[in-house]
Amino acid sequence: MFSKIPQKFTAPFGLLGDEAKLAFPTQPGGILKLATVRNIAASDSYWEQYFILFDSASDVFSLIAPHHLRRALLEAPENVATLIQVVVSRLLNLVSDHTFPSSSTSSVTALASSFIKAGGGSVERNTTKEVLNCLRVLQRVLPVIFDVEGESNAYELELLWKKEEVDDDEGEGQTADERDAAQFVIEDEDDSDHETQSPPLTPELKQTKQKKQLPSLGERLFNCVFDLLFCCGFTLPTKLRVDHHKINYVIWEKGVGSTVDPGPSHAYDNNRIEVLRLLLVLLSRQIYVPAGSLFTKPSFYSLHLVQKTPRRDVLTFLCSLLNVAMNSATNQESGIGGMAGKLPYNHLVFKGDDPRISLVGICLQILCVLLDFQSGSARDVVTGSGDTQSNTPTAKTNSFRYFLMKLHRTKDFDFLIDGIIGIFEQQMAVINNVLPGSRKAIPHINETIIFCWKVIELNKKFRLYILDSDKSMILLAYLLSYALEIKDKPQQHGLCRALSYIIQTLSAEKAFGMKLSGPVKGQVPTKYNNGGTMADFLIQSVYSMVATTSGNLNSLYPALVITLSNAAPYFKNLSVTASTRLVQMFTSFSNPLFLLSDEGHPRLLFFMLEAFNSVVSHGLTDNPNLIYAILSSHKTFEGLGTFTLAHGLREIKRVQMLREEQTQNAEGNPKDRGSAESRDSNDPGAEKSRLLSEEGEQATEGESFAEAEDAENMEEGRASDTTSRRSEKARGKMRERRSMSVESAGVPAASVGRNGFIPTQEWSCAHLTLRLPLDCVLLVISELLPKIQEIQTSRKAMSATAVIDFLANVALEHILPPPPPAVARRFIWSDASIVWLTSLLWGEIYVRGMTPLGIWNATNVRLFYVKHTQVQQRQLTDTVTNVVGGLLRRTSDNQVRRS
Repeated sequence: MFSKIPQKFTAPFGLLGDEAKLAFPTQPGGILKLATVRNIAASDSYWEQYFILFDSASDVFSLIAPHHLRRALLEAPENVATLIQVVVSRLLNLVSDHTFPSSSTSSVTALASSFIKAGGGSVERNTTKEVLNCLRVLQRVLPVIFDVEGESNAYELELLWKKEEVDDDEGEGQTADERDAAQFVIEDEDDSDHETQSPPLTPELKQTKQKKQLPSLGERLFNCVFDLLFCCGFTLPTKLRVDHHKINYVIWEKGVGSTVDPGPSHAYDNNRIEVLRLLLVLLSRQIYVPAGSLFTKPSFYSLHLVQKTPRRDVLTFLCSLLNVAMNSATNQESGIGGMAGKLPYNHLVFKGDDPRISLVGICLQILCVLLDFQSGSARDVVTGSGDTQSNTPTAKTNSFRYFLMKLHRTKDFDFLIDGIIGIFEQQMAVINNVLPGSRKAIPHINETIIFCWKVIELNKKFRLYILDSDKSMILLAYLLSYALEIKDKPQQHGLCRALSYIIQTLSAEKAFGMKLSGPVKGQVPTKYNNGGTMADFLIQSVYSMVATTSGNLNSLYPALVITLSNAAPYFKNLSVTASTRLVQMFTSFSNPLFLLSDEGHPRLLFFMLEAFNSVVSHGLTDNPNLIYAILSSHKTFEGLGTFTLAHGLREIKRVQMLREEQTQNAEGNPKDRGSAESRDSNDPGAEKSRLLSEEGEQATEGESFAEAEDAENMEEGRASDTTSRRSEKARGKMRERRSMSVESAGVPAASVGRNGFIPTQEWSCAHLTLRLPLDCVLLVISELLPKIQEIQTSRKAMSATAVIDFLANVALEHILPPPPPAVARRFIWSDASIVWLTSLLWGEIYVRGMTPLGIWNATNVRLFYVKHTQVQQRQLTDTVTNVVGGLLRRTSDNQVRRS
């Protein structure tokens, strides 16, 4: 009875084409034919499967493997070129086809009609599916072409950017897609940055056959992509269609440039993601060029987008990206899960990516890439001279940077800052959650930080506006909190550096310092907020990043300390803790082992002394706690006034011998060693406290820096300080204690420096003895220390309170020089810092693109590389003046670093 049952079951009527999909990677008529059969004609039916076979992006990325494409590029490159041409041509024709986009019910109809294949009946064409497959195939193929081509892009230039010359009268035979593209071009009458129309031909010229160039395939692809981004029924609501025109350049959402809400478009989020992903792939061409060639070999794709895109398209696209990203904090309930999204651990229940969150992330990525791009002719133009010199974008260099710089309306500024702060508040809620891991981290927080930096950098009016508002301190609190959250994660150290530069940029404005005396604002995680003013929070945050990271963030120290120096003139009523932290950092930086290990380390002392001098000059009586902390550590400051290389090396040797002795003692008494290790393991702060206390002892013990070595050398070192009579008086007592004998240094200078640096006596005099601005602080010490000691001796019971009361009312105008004007140090962009940020940004995009599709998988990216690391992380040994570098991100066991 079972004899008639077929031996092989197949999907009814070839449902979903599962068999064809499975056969595509292995059968001769599938992807293998691309490399094995030469010169496949563009009219061959072979190409049809690339448009109708796949049902999702994962189908394309799993069935078309990079090694298949590489093989085809080596054995039959003309077939890959034909594939690109056929796919782009089909995409252009589909956009102009009246059946695209398919109606809302077409997907159901197509599914039902797919039951009937050849011979059984007609199949309704699903043009939306074909367009999506065109986009996906290009997303898969182009990165492999970029990788194979590398710096030599002759293949791409011939394929995508070569223009064909035709007789002018042949223009009447335009294709439908070309006529459609021309229909939506708006001439820019008031902007000379774009090409003007040629004057009409005279009758005599019309009689002569003229040649004209047709747009290249790459130009037509970009025009098509922009049309798809504003296609009613595909990426915009159908109701926005005007007459029979389906392309309508309207801003996607309410916000910058638009006060009208076009209505919900969540049904089209996935389509927008597909188009934007292709655009991002096109922009990724620059990461296949070595960092050294970034400025000399710009990406044709990026240049075309930022320089050749019509003004209307730039403004509409820029505003659309901005509004989607900045509305994300208020539209979070409209994604998958709805109200369930607020439930704890909902991300573990609802698997898969929320299209809305993915859309926000890719919008921010493209925004950052476009605003970051400065290569070739897209470099900013130098304006002004001297102190007023600056680099400014123009509509000809990078129109996206230019138009973001031109934003000026108050409501636009409010919209941007509210959106940025809203995203940060979501992240702070994740950090501050009572239930660990109950809320998923915001996936696009890193892109938000880079975008925030770009807006602050490019738009000076926005920067001043935010600093004049109370929201500036909320933003500062969030930037510091997130830096504290990621400071112990090596894969995030590159972002830590970006955060430090943003804070330095903000601190260069006077309005920043004027608001530091207020309380901490915003939803700062409890573990970071110890109360006090914003100045206290800033100081303690900087201290934490310096003192608790074991030197892994030493390349951030200059920006962090410069921030303190910029803000110091405005410090008021610093708490005891913040004052102590400032002096502790200064003590650590003055440690001979740290001071002599790198050529740039004396700069940190210089900036710290500048901060102390600013407090003394501008807020002496407003900060008695800090003045008291300085007086309590007077030996550290006095020691620097008599510092020599020989004594520094001898002090390093003494500390080494002391540690060796302690180690030997611990080995001789295992019981005590075990109990000490147990205490340290139970108290994470014990080791940090021990190290800081040791540093303090090394720098201030006895007469450590007051015991000088060589009178002649020291006289040379202090020669430039003889201009101040009061300064000589302040140092008189120290000079009396100098010894005329020269002792052996104990350790060679070559063993102290890192990265090939060897400290010398000349270097010590030039960068320490002569350069450090010690005069102001030493004058305060020489004037106030005897009085403080007298108070402490006479009032032992309440001496601390009496000292603070005395310092809050002390007057030293007759001793100190007039207060100098507050001069802030701004972050200055260089070629190295531009390359570094580009590497950081594309590293983030690369890692995000690896899941779930693996867009750039199996390609050799040039601005950074993926390195497999062990548990032990590489220690950073860059000098403090080097801004190139930083860690990007890591996924699973892959460590992403710049090359």
